[in-house]
Amino acid sequence: MSTWILRALLMVLSITAFSVRAEDAVQNTDPHKRPKICLVLSGGGARGAAHVGVLKVLEQYRVPIDCIVGTSMGSLVGAAYATGTTLPEMDKILSTISTELLFKEDPPRQQLTMRRKQDDNSILFTPEVGLSNGEVKVGKGLVSGVQLETVLRRLAKIKGYYQFDELPIPYRAVATDLVTGKAVVFSEGDLALVMRASMSVPGAVSPAEFNGMMLVDGMLTSNLPVQTAREMGADIIIAVNVGTPLLKREQLTGIFGVSGQMLSILTEQNVQESLALLGPDDILISPELGDYSTGDFDHLTKIAPLGEAAALKVSGKLTALSMPAEEYAAVRRKQQVVAVADTRPVNEIRFDNLKRVNPASVQATMKTEVGKPVDQATIDSDMRRIYGTGDFEHVNYRFLEEPNKRVLAVEAVEKSWGPDYLRFGLGLSSDFSGDAYYNLLVSYRQTWLNSLGAEWRNDLQLGRTSSIATEFYQPLDEESYLFVAPHAKFEQRSTNLYAGNNRIASYDVLSTLAGVDLGSQFNRYGELRLGVVGGLLNPTLDTGPQALSPGESEIKQGAYTLKLRFDQLDSAQFPRSGWRSGVNVFNSNASLGTDQPYTKWDVDGTFVISSGDNIFNFSAKAGGKFGDDPLPRYDQFQWGGFLQQSGYSTGQLVGESLRYGRVMYYRRIMQGTFLDGAYGGVSLEAGKVGDPLIPGYFDEVLKSGAIFIGSDTPLGGAYLGYGYAEDGNSALYFYLGRPF
Repeated sequence: MSTWILRALLMVLSITAFSVRAEDAVQNTDPHKRPKICLVLSGGGARGAAHVGVLKVLEQYRVPIDCIVGTSMGSLVGAAYATGTTLPEMDKILSTISTELLFKEDPPRQQLTMRRKQDDNSILFTPEVGLSNGEVKVGKGLVSGVQLETVLRRLAKIKGYYQFDELPIPYRAVATDLVTGKAVVFSEGDLALVMRASMSVPGAVSPAEFNGMMLVDGMLTSNLPVQTAREMGADIIIAVNVGTPLLKREQLTGIFGVSGQMLSILTEQNVQESLALLGPDDILISPELGDYSTGDFDHLTKIAPLGEAAALKVSGKLTALSMPAEEYAAVRRKQQVVAVADTRPVNEIRFDNLKRVNPASVQATMKTEVGKPVDQATIDSDMRRIYGTGDFEHVNYRFLEEPNKRVLAVEAVEKSWGPDYLRFGLGLSSDFSGDAYYNLLVSYRQTWLNSLGAEWRNDLQLGRTSSIATEFYQPLDEESYLFVAPHAKFEQRSTNLYAGNNRIASYDVLSTLAGVDLGSQFNRYGELRLGVVGGLLNPTLDTGPQALSPGESEIKQGAYTLKLRFDQLDSAQFPRSGWRSGVNVFNSNASLGTDQPYTKWDVDGTFVISSGDNIFNFSAKAGGKFGDDPLPRYDQFQWGGFLQQSGYSTGQLVGESLRYGRVMYYRRIMQGTFLDGAYGGVSLEAGKVGDPLIPGYFDEVLKSGAIFIGSDTPLGGAYLGYGYAEDGNSALYFYLGRPF
């Protein structure tokens, strides 16, 4: 009897055990009963590319992801995956991302207004700082995040404002409230703005504005947001930590190292608190990223595989979470979204909260039009172009669905440090043979003095050329196609006179001129100015024989002027493509009271093409006079110097006419990160100065060349070059600023 009972009990236990195993099997395949797996992705800047490598391994082992939480770069990768971006698509996007793409926010130079382009022809180099009631103000970050948001919109397949629980994979992003110092967890919002807020590194990217909060990088408060994943109901957490390790003592050698260490310490403290929340069933993946830093955005494709290697080290734990192939494929099909562009036209373009800038003027810069299909790339280009006007510290947009109409709402935030701005400039030059010059420049610009966008600019320059200049620029319409610009300038400049290779005299030229221009801008391609100018000129002999004195102590001037400029170069310092040209006519006319009537003209042009890293720059210049009236000594063509007949001293060649051509070849010899890098090049030149001021010198065709290295530095273009002329003249040059 006891044997029968024992056998019955064993049978019951066997059936129960079988049922338990069957139930476990159901839990492993039923998404409603299996453990909820949440992926937590930390911040780490460019090091976050390793998250993509981890995702590849998770897909390889068929590990289902039920929710995602991310901070900073983790929020970017997480949002992309949560909205259905596939890993091949992520790889393609990563291969196109670079530091320049993320942080170079100005629109293509060709799209800038001519007024902004013309600043490139000066020695101005600093960013603008605000000046208000004697107080100097600066921006909140090195970049505004406009270009960053453009890239972020490519990462997320779902556009617009969403509840993040309704995404294909429920999602959260973490940022930091800069005012309260507390973490902010986003469960809804516009994904591009949310991602941008989560990775707004303080000091580097301007804070994001959201519901009255000023938001910066979430790394400061929750760089590995494990607790947020628990609050989403996670049973098992896969945490990926790509944070930057603390620097060693020998690496703390400067202010930037110390500042970076402070941020790393704050981040490491909250990461350790998060790690303490992981349980025995959770999985921690810590990729070994070596010397890759948070700013290595030029090496994302090299960083991503390191995430794969780290995830494979925990393959045993991942295997335990694996789903059957067919069921996993079904889950991934539901989580992947086929992106369909919403090209519906908008019924209105709206600008909110503009206090100074005229909305009609802003809309005139846009190519997106009411009633026409919407194109994502065009809108992104519009945002960069609006930002490039220089009036805004941040530009964003969103679509509003209102009764019977669709609205494109452009959120253009006017500069809090405007509308009056200061800029500074520096120019240095030397030929290492005794001639060294400098110029210092301060420019003060007041903007939006009326609804049409009037500007008043005042410049003070000290150095070889000292001057005080003022111009009031008044557009006559909202598109700025027509404008009027009264101006005045007081200038003192020095100039030298050469007989062959010998400097025989130097002059001081003092001029006081005032005039007015009527002009037109050609849709950012160029500008035409017709004007009248008058004043006094006083050239005096500084050193040299009295026979070379200009004679009259004061010369009355009155002239009609024409200035035509076109500029479509992609860069002012080292262009890779585009063209630029100009025409100047100065008609010193007796009807305007001039003492010396004459007409001087000149034309110039530059054309640049590139093939790979090889760049060819073709330039030409010509000038002369109209009519029989000779050009006065003080206004003849003065030529010579680096890349302007290299080998000769600056201004060594003087005459009544000029013909010049130059072919330059250069290529980048050193890649930059935030800057453009360094270039090396050669120049071949030929020119002729006709009717020279000192007869018998340099009146034949002159041939010369130069070799140089240069870089677009924070202080402007820097050049070190050597020039050699066919007749044996040679010179070594250094320039900081504009050499040509």
